[in-house]
Amino acid sequence: MIETEEKYLKISDLNEYIKVMFDENTFLRKIYLKGEISNFKNHTRGHLYFTLKDETSRISAVMFYNNALRLNFKPEDGMNVLVSGRISCYPAQGTYQIYVDTMEMDGLGNLYIEYEKLKKKLSSEGLFDTKFKKPIPKYPKKIGIITASTGAAIRDILSTIRRRYPICETILFPSLVQGSSAAPEIVKQIRKANEFDLDVIICGRGGGSIEDLWAFNEEIVARAIFESKIPIISAVGHEVDFTIADFVADLRAPTPTGAAEMAVPTKYDIENILNEKKNRLNAIIKNKLKVKVDKVKAIKESFVLKNPIVLYEIKEQKLDNLIEQLNKNINKKISDNKNRLDIIKSNYVLKNPLATFNVVKKDLENSHQKLTSIIKNYLDKKSHEQQMIINTLKLVNPLNILEKGYSLVAVENKIIKDSKDVKVNDLIKIKLSKGELSAVVKEKK
Repeated sequence: MIETEEKYLKISDLNEYIKVMFDENTFLRKIYLKGEISNFKNHTRGHLYFTLKDETSRISAVMFYNNALRLNFKPEDGMNVLVSGRISCYPAQGTYQIYVDTMEMDGLGNLYIEYEKLKKKLSSEGLFDTKFKKPIPKYPKKIGIITASTGAAIRDILSTIRRRYPICETILFPSLVQGSSAAPEIVKQIRKANEFDLDVIICGRGGGSIEDLWAFNEEIVARAIFESKIPIISAVGHEVDFTIADFVADLRAPTPTGAAEMAVPTKYDIENILNEKKNRLNAIIKNKLKVKVDKVKAIKESFVLKNPIVLYEIKEQKLDNLIEQLNKNINKKISDNKNRLDIIKSNYVLKNPLATFNVVKKDLENSHQKLTSIIKNYLDKKSHEQQMIINTLKLVNPLNILEKGYSLVAVENKIIKDSKDVKVNDLIKIKLSKGELSAVVKEKK
């Protein structure tokens, strides 16, 4: 019985043996896997536990805290990732799992990270703020369309506009909408469209993968839309697709067809509006006519119109009052002037005109004496100042210096101050107090 029991292994021993087999396998020491995260759990100690699966299989995975610190994104269920690590057995449960060293988002995931980073950056700069959104005109006359010249998008936009609002003119600005050259081409066409007299611009394309729509997630496209002076409707992809262009644009449409519907009204809408305005205008006209008719009726029934003599009597009475008031004013004016004349006649000056003349004559004589004194003082002062100026000029007159025996030497009318300014054989002129001399410079022997 004892010999039989020795044939059986402990489960822990078997799991340890299997673990050694995994650890010694060089292929499994560095393995690269891609799959979808499920059953994700972020442990309180910072370790990450999750299942990595594909269409048919799954494997348990663990990423310890020191490796998880290097992640530049937050793992979530449903996220496609690329991982590297080693395969080993977890003896406590007898299961094998991958111990993840590195993890990054797979393809679309990296694009999603770039999308979120740019979205956050432009939002912080205010490019998504509603205060910058330009209103879309209700009744546009001319619409610019930036999209591929072929494809469903342009056909849907044009057919919708023609069906709903055929009087509107459309201008196509053909552009690449997919690939590495698409973003610069879209920017070029937005700027070109702004040179035209447009009421609104529709910019977009039909549906596709995130890679197909990526041109509308480029920063240069977003900034071109924001800088456009003409309002832009973004129409990219299907209703579930959102691009950076949608957030920056003045209006976001779920589809190209939806953009055309937002850009123009329908013929029936316009007919309803016109009918409504017609009804309102008719009501206003009828109301004004009724007011005027009532006013005419009131005039016809008025007492004055039926008794016109009353109006004449009122005017006669008013004229009498005016004549009476005029007579009063005339009499008062005559009385006032008479009183003024009496005052003037009794005035002292009028009775003694010579007295006023003597006073004025005395004032004039006093003024003459004062003026004569002022003029004399002024002339004396100016004469003194003139003599001082003459004395000063004599002091600074260079000719006075020449009288003391000095002279001025010049070459070609230029005063010589330094012997270096004169050359041999130069003709010099010497200015004396009286007269001038000429001399030729000779070399000193």
